[in-house]
Amino acid sequence: MNKKLNPKHKLLVTIVNKGMAQKVVKASKKAGAEGATIIYGRGNGIHDNQNLLGFSVDTDKEVIFTLMSKEKMDAIITAVENAGKLDKPGSGIGFVVDVKRFAGIVHLLKSQD
Repeated sequence: MNKKLNPKHKLLVTIVNKGMAQKVVKASKKAGAEGATIIYGRGNGIHDNQNLLGFSVDTDKEVIFTLMSKEKMDAIITAVENAGKLDKPGSGIGFVVDVKRFAGIVHLLKSQD
């Protein structure tokens, strides 16, 4: 398996309410992201599991993984925050993780050589 040390890339993890992922990914691509991976899950935060007139609120979530260069990070995060309305309570969360190594993304491996 081809692995490289990689200080130039970051992973943006964004968790949004069900139905928002496509809008967030579209905005991130417009800001410079090359793609994203979406997985589905269930949330359990302070805004989840609340009742509205006796009915429970939907806690289904979409988790978006976006690998990006450090140079594009600020623009992509701003686009994701705006598209996902992450400034509003209960709408989601985003955070960045350092990427030390990766494998299988051939075009990124070639760009580092």
